[in-house]
Amino acid sequence: MGENSKLQSRAIELDVQTIGRISAVPSILEMICRSTGLRFAAVARVTDTTWTLCAVRDELAFGLQPGDDLELKSTLCHEVRLSGAPIMIDHVAEDLAFKDHHTPKLYGFESYISYPIVRSNGEHFGTLCALDPKPARLGEGETLKLFELYSQLISLQLDVEDRLRETQAIVSAQQETAQLREQFIAVLGHDLRNPLSSMMMSAEVLLRTPLVEQGMAAAKRIKTSGHRMAQLIENLMDFARGRLGGGIVLTKESNRALEATLSNIVAELTSIHPGRHIELLFDISEPVFCDSVRIGQLLSNLLGNALTHGDPAGVVRVVARCRDETFNLSVSNAGTVIPADILERLFEPFYRVADGNEHEGLGLGLFIASEIAKAHSGSLNVLSESAGTTFTLTMPADLA
Repeated sequence: MGENSKLQSRAIELDVQTIGRISAVPSILEMICRSTGLRFAAVARVTDTTWTLCAVRDELAFGLQPGDDLELKSTLCHEVRLSGAPIMIDHVAEDLAFKDHHTPKLYGFESYISYPIVRSNGEHFGTLCALDPKPARLGEGETLKLFELYSQLISLQLDVEDRLRETQAIVSAQQETAQLREQFIAVLGHDLRNPLSSMMMSAEVLLRTPLVEQGMAAAKRIKTSGHRMAQLIENLMDFARGRLGGGIVLTKESNRALEATLSNIVAELTSIHPGRHIELLFDISEPVFCDSVRIGQLLSNLLGNALTHGDPAGVVRVVARCRDETFNLSVSNAGTVIPADILERLFEPFYRVADGNEHEGLGLGLFIASEIAKAHSGSLNVLSESAGTTFTLTMPADLA
């Protein structure tokens, strides 16, 4: 059997299974037998090369079971497929068109009806058919209308089964994605962060050890690179949680030590960029209800961005104020004006400004900072003018 034949055979097998799952089909076949007096009724899958039984009500002990095949050209269903029109015979022996036809002689029936089942997309699926060795008075108009309605019902149910199968495939894919997400976060959280922490601790030890100038420079580079890697990992984890999981997770409390947290972030980045001038202006006279670790992460992302993309000779200013129940945190740096079309995309994930900087990162820092702002019911905005570029967080200070 060729590959195409195997695929077609598998497709027909699935069609037989699909008809078998439609709970209305046995009732339809029973009603056909009762209303017409014919004692054999079936749903057949009919292609250009095959006839396969999908469902049957057999009061004649005809012997066919779902999945059984007949020689296509030995059936009248083949002719129904070719013409697209139903066939109905009350009495074969008295029917001029079929009294000498090979099919009634082969299968020994005198009364017969076959109606095409056509999918909503116009594809011919097969036939709804019935037969009996005895003649019958089928009453052409009424019986054909009944078969038409039943055929349409089966076609609609096939569409429902298709949509259900597609939905199940989507759900299965989503479950697989969820598993991959958990594995992804686990790798970032353990397999990468643990050795990175060890590397940074080793760099700290080296910096406290008397070294020649070349060794000291190498230790500083290790520490700087480690810090950048830690930021990348943290941003990737937040992106994975935000897009694939439950979003940015906050642990809020009325924080009176926020100024100290922010000062530590600035001190850390100052040690990594010892040649840069960072000015601080903190005026936080009241507690801010927030996740201080996340606000520190936001500042780290903004300040790291300013130090990376701003004018190396310019001053970077960090201003934090809490007034009138509103907390504001801004980071400003000198540099060229950012065009409006780029400003509109700065907070998109993985968007990076093509400025030739070798430390661009993944383009997630500003996106994560924006998500942290939203999680605090706040906003993160940017203004770029000739005097420089300023990112500003605005959020309620006491939204408990």
